[in-house]
Amino acid sequence: MGRSTSMLHSLCLVVALLCVCAVEAEDAYKFYTWTVTYGTLSPLATPQQVILINGQFPGPRLDLVTNDNVVLNLINKLDEPFLITWNGIKQRKNSWQDGVLGTNCAIPPNSNYTYKFQTKDQIGTFSYFPSTAFHKAAGGFGGLNVYHRSVIPIPYPNPAGDFTLLIGDWFKTNHKTLRQTLDSGKSLGLPDGLLINGQTRPTFTGNQGQTYMFRISNVGLSTSINFRIQGHKLKLVECEGSHTLQNFYDSLDVHVGQSVSLLVTLNQPPKDYYIVASTRFTTKDLTTTAVLHYANSGSPASGPLPPAPPANKYDWSMQQATSYRWNLSANAARPNPQGSFHYGKITPTKRFLFAGTAPLINGKLRYAVNSVSYVNSDTPLKLADHFNIPGVFDTSSLQSNPSNGAARIATSVVPTALHDFIEVVFQNNENAMQSWHLDGYDFWVVGYGFGQWSPNSRNTYNLVDALTRHTAQVYPNSWTAILVSLDNQGMWNMRSSIWERQYLGQQFYLRVWNAQQSLANEYNIPNNALLCGKAVGRHP
Repeated sequence: MGRSTSMLHSLCLVVALLCVCAVEAEDAYKFYTWTVTYGTLSPLATPQQVILINGQFPGPRLDLVTNDNVVLNLINKLDEPFLITWNGIKQRKNSWQDGVLGTNCAIPPNSNYTYKFQTKDQIGTFSYFPSTAFHKAAGGFGGLNVYHRSVIPIPYPNPAGDFTLLIGDWFKTNHKTLRQTLDSGKSLGLPDGLLINGQTRPTFTGNQGQTYMFRISNVGLSTSINFRIQGHKLKLVECEGSHTLQNFYDSLDVHVGQSVSLLVTLNQPPKDYYIVASTRFTTKDLTTTAVLHYANSGSPASGPLPPAPPANKYDWSMQQATSYRWNLSANAARPNPQGSFHYGKITPTKRFLFAGTAPLINGKLRYAVNSVSYVNSDTPLKLADHFNIPGVFDTSSLQSNPSNGAARIATSVVPTALHDFIEVVFQNNENAMQSWHLDGYDFWVVGYGFGQWSPNSRNTYNLVDALTRHTAQVYPNSWTAILVSLDNQGMWNMRSSIWERQYLGQQFYLRVWNAQQSLANEYNIPNNALLCGKAVGRHP
């Protein structure tokens, strides 16, 4: 009896170890070398200079799995310093790899930097793009998909395949000329058109009767888009790393910087169908099409395009946004259900009300948050923090509520503590859309509303199954409220995803800090960290 028990105990240990090894074996290392160059293409039928990665426009798609370790050597062959940021990748304990000017020195021309990061506890549809010098207007962006581990179930049958669609507005003007326009204090105005995967008429082929995942990212500079497929319903299943309740839609608004995953069943007669993307809330509607091609198609796409949502109806879009709900019973990247974290029962430790504005400073257009317009320092804030270099950033310039004072320029950092739980309200008093992103995190989007936010607005918050995501839209003359659990130490960029606004100052950094330094909270500075500004000559 005792021997049998002992053998059974040993067998259980062996099985347990095999299970652990099976999980750890999936934490693969994936190595890449990317070379960034200029090239000449005609995305909108006019030859122009674009940014290529390994000769590709858009850049190579990164297909990863939860907990993959990425080692990516980026070689800059442009004539300007360059960085890429990984939009939506949380960089757990590792803001050193975030790829923005507050955390990294830009890679000089004819030089390189090796990013090392992990897709820790993440799944979903994301993207990457250049964070420097308005390079995003020339390309350098791409898709980044994180698939689930085989040991973690997903709340839908495996699709027959998936398609990545990078949709965004596009200017025919060179990015350096666009930058000069902004530097002179002028707005860029309406883009020239829309692209899908850098083209104006790509084709996506599937088999009749099969279901496919469409991974949609708005990689544009300024405009919200609406996505729809002629004759087909869209089932929303994932949004920026969170499984959603699986509602069907005829079309979906996707705002700048956002991503969604949709399941589409090819259940129509065998022919080709239009895939349509069009701008939202613009003075002139821009539309582009792609083709959904049934493999047994007998005829090309034809007939009228599926109708767009009501023009300039912000309430339609807001109602759709509030219909996105967290799937409480589904696992995300980890075995525990998403709903096991009861965010709505936590009292915020800090509260912020951030109002975005478009002031004139020294006679030039700028964009600001609570009357502070951000300017980059020559020294990344993360390096200044690490080396205790004074005078690089200001933790007192940006107040937690709007002020009536004159707009000013500063390198603004908002101080917070590790494990704070914060409420952030974005107030938009302008007549234009805003879109806000936070690096290093996702957050619960608990409320939208028209007019001015007030404490009574909290009565409308969704404290049960609000969606988590990394980018939230704010409608004109409206507010959006989010809750954030600050469990990721580092220096994290909170910015407008509308790139003109970001470039001209509508951003700042959250310093999530714990004075007791520990590798359990944050990794050490990388040995290969580039040093610039006042950090030159220091030792990592």
